[in-house]
Parts: sequence; C-alpha cells; structure tokens
Amino acid sequence: MVDSLRAAVVGTGLIGGSILLRLRERGVDVAGWDPDAATRAEGRARGVDFPDALADAVRDRDVVFLCGPLSSLPETLRAVSGLTGPDCVLTDVGSTKGGIAAYAAAHGLTGRFVPGHPMAGTERAGLTAASPALFDGAAWVLCPTAAGLDRFRTLAALLVGVFGARIVPLDPDAHDAAAALASHLPHLLAGVLAATVAEADLRDAALGLAAGSFRDGTRVVGTPAARTVDMLLNNRDQVLAQLDRVTGLLDRYAAALRGGDAAALAGLQQRARGLRLALLDRELPAAAPRVFPRALPHGLPPALPRALPHDLPHDAEPADEARGAAADGELAYLLSLGAAGGYLTGCAVTDATVTYTAHLPAAPG
Repeated sequence: MVDSLRAAVVGTGLIGGSILLRLRERGVDVAGWDPDAATRAEGRARGVDFPDALADAVRDRDVVFLCGPLSSLPETLRAVSGLTGPDCVLTDVGSTKGGIAAYAAAHGLTGRFVPGHPMAGTERAGLTAASPALFDGAAWVLCPTAAGLDRFRTLAALLVGVFGARIVPLDPDAHDAAAALASHLPHLLAGVLAATVAEADLRDAALGLAAGSFRDGTRVVGTPAARTVDMLLNNRDQVLAQLDRVTGLLDRYAAALRGGDAAALAGLQQRARGLRLALLDRELPAAAPRVFPRALPHGLPPALPRALPHDLPHDAEPADEARGAAADGELAYLLSLGAAGGYLTGCAVTDATVTYTAHLPAAPG
C-alpha cells in the first residue's frame, strides 16, 4: 500500500510537518505545501517536494492531510477538494470536529472527507519542531460516516501501519465533548494557574520554588497563544459546559478546606488519584477481531484504487438494502467502540471484507 501511495500535506507546522516527515521516512511519495515561503524553503532544504503552488502539491494525490490553523480548515477543505480528483481521500488534524464535519456535509464532501485529530503535540511550533516519531502510540481520532466508510478504512490502515497510532472512531460531537475534557480544559486551566502566579505579589519567590508540579501543570501554556485561543473559541460551548463543572468542584474543595474537613478533602483527592492511575495504565486488552462485509454506499467508488484492489463482479455486490444494513452495522460498531474508550490497532481490508483489531477497557468489577 505504502509503495504506491501518493500523499500531500497542506500546512506544515508541528503537526503537519511531523506527518510529512513520517510519510517520507516510510518511503511514501509525499509533497508538502505551506502558505509561508520560508517554511516551503525549509522543507526543500530537508529534501521534501515543496511546490510554490497549492495545486501542484495536491494534484494526482491519493490522500491529502489538511493541517493549517483550525479556523482556516473549512476554506482549505473547499480549495483542496476542487484541486483533487473524486478518489482522493481528504482528512484534517483540527482539534475540533463538529464545525468542519458540518461544513463537509453542507458542501457534499462527506464521502471524500474524514475528519481527524491526532492527540499529540508539544508546546513548540513550526516545521523546525516537527518529529517523525510524534504520533507513535498516540490516539488519533477519525470520524467515520456511512458515506465515507471506505475512506475511513483506508486512513485507519494507513495511520496504524505508517504512524503506529491508535485509531479512536468517534462522532464529531462526541469528540468535541471528550476533547474539551481531555485537551481544551487543561490548556485553559494551565493558563489560569500560570496567570495567577504572574499576578501575585510573590511571583518571583514562587518561581524560585517552582518544581515538577508547577512545571507539569503549566507546560501547555508554552503553546502559541493564538493556537490555544482558536481551539477554545471553536469549542466554546463544550469548554464552557465543562468549566461549570470545574467551578462546582472548586467550590466543594473550598468548602471542605474552610470547614477543615479532612475526610472530604481526602475523598476528592483519592478519586482524582484513581483517575490519574487509570491514565497511566491505559494498555487495553485486545478484543476478538470483528469482520464486516466490505459494503460500500451506493455509487461511491472505493478509495486508493492502486493500493486496495476492488474489482468485484457486478453480481457479487449486495443489494442496496443489504449494503445499507452492512454499513450501518459497521458504523455503529466503530462509534460505540470509541465512545466506550476503545481504539483500533488494525484494519485489514480485502476485496470482500474488512477486519478490525480493537482494544476495549475491561468491564468494571
């Protein structure tokens, strides 16, 4: 698959640059493009094909990763979809999914576009900070739809095989709610902690005492402010909803502290500690492989024809009703897997079937 794949990466900052470098490292024919001329020059200096024109970068590609700033992605999707053929798979890396998924649906691109979000990064930015190993073992969200299942399968196999990622299938709205808790809220709270110390009379004394807890708690504040603001505003409703929960918990902590209630404080901290320990032990057991017929939505050609042969006899294709039922069952399985905290580490596609290797949390008790 990789030997015949032609890819492009549009927007080559930390995330896009890391995608591009990993693809090149694994022998993929990949081109990059960035609106910044200096970044294009840096890419060429690294031996990567970096045309000056966007059209030249994405022409005749099998898959294109859209990796620019979050607020720019709808327009980038519109532009790249018009410059690529109908068999080209499009995906993005934005940290919110509801808006871009709705845009794709409104513009008839659901069958070609699979919203994505790799849960990896550092506080650094730019192509010079990129690393081909950034996504090793990282969770990578993909948002499948019935119309885009074949594209989802293609991307899932590519991301597992080339990037060593764990694929988390999620509905766009479910992603945004979970990302508010797992990513966006921590950025906001890190900013609050750092800003509190910055405004304190004993600012410099506090910095002199700051050790691991303060450094770890404020690490993501090093992210460029514009990127964090873009992320928070694009997921405003979900972040505000979770911020209300934080406020409620802070009130409980404050009430216990004012009342000298050691038992209440210990209970709150013990519950939090349990979550932390669960986070550090997230190697989930593999479930039995799940096999589905490779049913495609009516009229949709499979993606990456050179990589995945699909010449089925016409009379071997299921009827439209059976196609729809097969696609619905596969989609329901994927979305329930991600919602339950599971992930995929394998997606094997043949002419007739698709087989998923999934990992699920153990049942409580």
